[in-house]
Amino acid sequence: MFVVCKEHLELAIDQFVDEYEDAPDIVDIQEVSFTAWKPPVHCERCAEQARFLVV
Repeated sequence: MFVVCKEHLELAIDQFVDEYEDAPDIVDIQEVSFTAWKPPVHCERCAEQARFLVV
């Protein structure tokens, strides 16, 4: 699972496919709310605001 900004989305998709040999689901975390999990505020790869969950 990766939480990334728009700029790093393609890189996260590539990494997911390399690791799991399957296409990921991509969730816009600004449009979905989670009851048991609070997404990180920042991208895993930079200081930009996190936007997408790649699972």
